[in-house]
Amino acid sequence: MHWYEDDGFWSDFSGTMFSERRRADVESLVTDSPLLDFPAGSRVLDLCCGPGLYLVPLARRGCEVTGVDLSAAMLERADAACAAAGADVRLVRADMLTHVEPETYDVVLNLFTSFGYFDDPLDNERVLRNAHDSLVPGGRLLVDVMGKEVLAGWIGRPQLVELDGGAYVVQRDTVLDSWTRLRTDWTLVRDGEARESSITSFLYSAAELRALFESAGFTDVRCYGGFDGGPYDNHSKRLIVTGTRPEGTS
Repeated sequence: MHWYEDDGFWSDFSGTMFSERRRADVESLVTDSPLLDFPAGSRVLDLCCGPGLYLVPLARRGCEVTGVDLSAAMLERADAACAAAGADVRLVRADMLTHVEPETYDVVLNLFTSFGYFDDPLDNERVLRNAHDSLVPGGRLLVDVMGKEVLAGWIGRPQLVELDGGAYVVQRDTVLDSWTRLRTDWTLVRDGEARESSITSFLYSAAELRALFESAGFTDVRCYGGFDGGPYDNHSKRLIVTGTRPEGTS
């Protein structure tokens, strides 16, 4: 089993990755970000939607939203969040390596560093091709990751995240294979017991991810340093790349 197929991992560590503070931050992003300002009625796919942090605010903005995730546990949480908010959202359990809905969406989103999971780099490029094929001509893909250049500025310092009930998570990052891959080791301590897990993923610079977008058929590829639409530079905290499926392609 690959790490991303383990529902126990997502259940145990979701409090760290998808906290209530992050949920509130996402609400603000969807309201304020020029990169997420989609016209009402836009058909939006949130690929690897997790517990649905983006689904509810996008639906409130008038988008027709679909959330896709491999984790049944995360989809259950997404369904509960949408039901509590009265948001009409379509949820699909599927693998991003194979999921394609030809010419269905105006926008495809892949957020929270949910790209680069696969050991074979060609599989990661295939994810971009799937997104390309799921977009209508003129549709746009947005991928949000921790860029290699950003990571280099702070990696090496373990991070401690405190959770409810006195639990906490320690996160340690290790660069692998000459800065091409990253391993993150997680230790969850709760009620005197420790649960450990590790995840691995590819690392991308802005130039590398731009090249992947172009190889997958996207044009007008742009790199940003945050959801405010600012440039990707030495002040950036994220790497956000967008690209357009050209008109007249099939």
